[in-house]
Amino acid sequence: MGLVGTAAVRDPGGAALPRGFWAAVRVWLEKPQVANRRLSGAAVQAEGTVPLGEGGETSPCFAAVGAGGDGGAQEGRAARAAELGRLWREVRGQLSLPPPLVAWGGSGELRAVLRTLLPRGRPAAPPGRELAVQDVYNGTVTFLPLEENSEGKYLVKKCNIYQIQLKHIKDEEWSISVVAPFPEEWFSDGIVYPKLAWLGNELLPKLAKWSVEQKPSEFKSTLSLISVAKYCKVYQDLKEKYKEMVKVWPEVTDPEKFVYEDVAIATYLLILWEEERKEKGLTKKQSFVDLGCGNGLLVNILNNEGHSGKGVDVRRRKIWDMYGPETHLEEATIIPGDSHLFPDTDWLIGNHSDELTPWIPVIAARSSYSCCYFVLPCCFFDFHGKYIRRQSKKTQYREYLDFVAQVGFVCGFHVEEDCLRIPSTKRVSFIGKSRTYPAAEHALIDKQITQFINSRTCAVATCDRRVGFNHKNHCGGLCKEADSEPPEDETETAGTSWMPGFQPREKVEQIRNCASLPRDFVDEVVLNVANLLLNAGPQKSCSDKQGGNMNTWNQGESLALREVAEHLNKETLKRLKSEYGGLQTLLKNNHQVFEVLNGRVHIRDWRKEKPPSKTKPEVKRRLSAEAFKTRLCWFFIHHPDGCSLPSEACPYAHGTEELRQSQIIKKTKHIQ
Repeated sequence: MGLVGTAAVRDPGGAALPRGFWAAVRVWLEKPQVANRRLSGAAVQAEGTVPLGEGGETSPCFAAVGAGGDGGAQEGRAARAAELGRLWREVRGQLSLPPPLVAWGGSGELRAVLRTLLPRGRPAAPPGRELAVQDVYNGTVTFLPLEENSEGKYLVKKCNIYQIQLKHIKDEEWSISVVAPFPEEWFSDGIVYPKLAWLGNELLPKLAKWSVEQKPSEFKSTLSLISVAKYCKVYQDLKEKYKEMVKVWPEVTDPEKFVYEDVAIATYLLILWEEERKEKGLTKKQSFVDLGCGNGLLVNILNNEGHSGKGVDVRRRKIWDMYGPETHLEEATIIPGDSHLFPDTDWLIGNHSDELTPWIPVIAARSSYSCCYFVLPCCFFDFHGKYIRRQSKKTQYREYLDFVAQVGFVCGFHVEEDCLRIPSTKRVSFIGKSRTYPAAEHALIDKQITQFINSRTCAVATCDRRVGFNHKNHCGGLCKEADSEPPEDETETAGTSWMPGFQPREKVEQIRNCASLPRDFVDEVVLNVANLLLNAGPQKSCSDKQGGNMNTWNQGESLALREVAEHLNKETLKRLKSEYGGLQTLLKNNHQVFEVLNGRVHIRDWRKEKPPSKTKPEVKRRLSAEAFKTRLCWFFIHHPDGCSLPSEACPYAHGTEELRQSQIIKKTKHIQ
């Protein structure tokens, strides 16, 4: 009667279960937001083994959890241990598990996890506290929601108790079930307490999938170095404070992505720095320099939150003018060397800093013994240019991350890795806030850094000569070009520049996404490819009933990009190859005519296009409305059957008389 749902699970070879089940439970305990999107996370306050019988203290092997260090770490752990023990005694005396819950028993001890569920959104719903009791012997985890009464004691919200059970049926067959003893009394607020049906229809299938598909992640847990509860609160406050930036964003980049990503990074840094001040007993807020600051929003937020600092970038952005004089942004080129050190700065930031990414730990190490760094790698750069892969057993991203971490270690930092909660596939960051060596050994570490840089750039003709370093000996004779004397015009540079020949980004970014190609050239390629698809093989037509008549419209054939390229002349292909993405980019840019899916090109049939979603961001909906009928319909002019849509339904103009003046101001592309 209290069965919410059951999922059958197969474990071929018996390699995953029961261990995979407990790993899946751990995900639900620590990261409930991956299943329940109305939560922003969970804060695990304490966990440890507790006695099965009534009374008693928590086990000595108890481990209290608290992200972010503080001076009273030992006292904090002891306090949380005492709280868990008190809670357990209160809870244990309040209930015995009624059917269909499996009673605790077997080994004599259980493992308890005290967590707080953190709702998403603003205004935030009140957080919910829960005690999860894991009984490994019986394969169950019981969730006991807690409510605090007027006397400060916690009572179990019995109507919302539920249990997840793992049972071995036979051989490779297992089952995972969710049961609740009082389903008719279940209370749901849709956030902290979801509906019972959600537990059975949404959570249960995910647990079953995770149990047998658990793969060791090559990345750290998200927000592993800071308090998740504090992060959620500060993030919601900053998101509310800076949400108007989305509406006035003047750049061509996606405003929602860049605004909320920088809000999330700022949140992380603010909490990290607050914890650092507690650890070191500081009262003054940290200073910073953001190298390669791009749109400057991160600098703007940090300045507004009381941190002195500036952003430096090779190109000025239009949005810089919106921030005001309290935001310090500087247009300058950073060349790694003695002239670009920051001895009075507490932290260096590299947020998608491209060619400066591997240099940031070096600049921090050489700026001062107290200088720290935060770097969020994105594009893959080595000291001298594009990063070249050296291993095939790792993903390119993981290999590059390991390289950036190695740079930090070589520079004498205790390097910590964490995964940010941002709308990006590149979410792993590195933090260097303490050193592995005493200040007196600075010269030794500096020499070590120079040798490491030289070892990475042994194929470069000019070597760093700050210390005597024999490339031939180090590289086993593979770098003969590096033994030559430096050119005369670089002799003076070597004294200040750590990498003669270092190439920063150009002040004006060269656009190579086919957008700068002549319009007549693009039109010719589009017409040639369209005719190729329309005439390849037997005609592929599609019937549509409009106004009671049966109309046939030629959709053409589908061809692989390779087949399309074979039909273009050599001069056209040569011109396209000089652009990023080449032919594919040009065809995707002309999405009115073509659809490119899985490496194949199709003529787009606008009758199959879905209407604009009501959930589409307001900015994008506005742009779509402003673009309506501002361009001529290619099909109306060039397709042998005309446009597949009637004039009133087509977003493009059927003839010049329908053309509207565009309200969209053309924007110059700025790289973030």
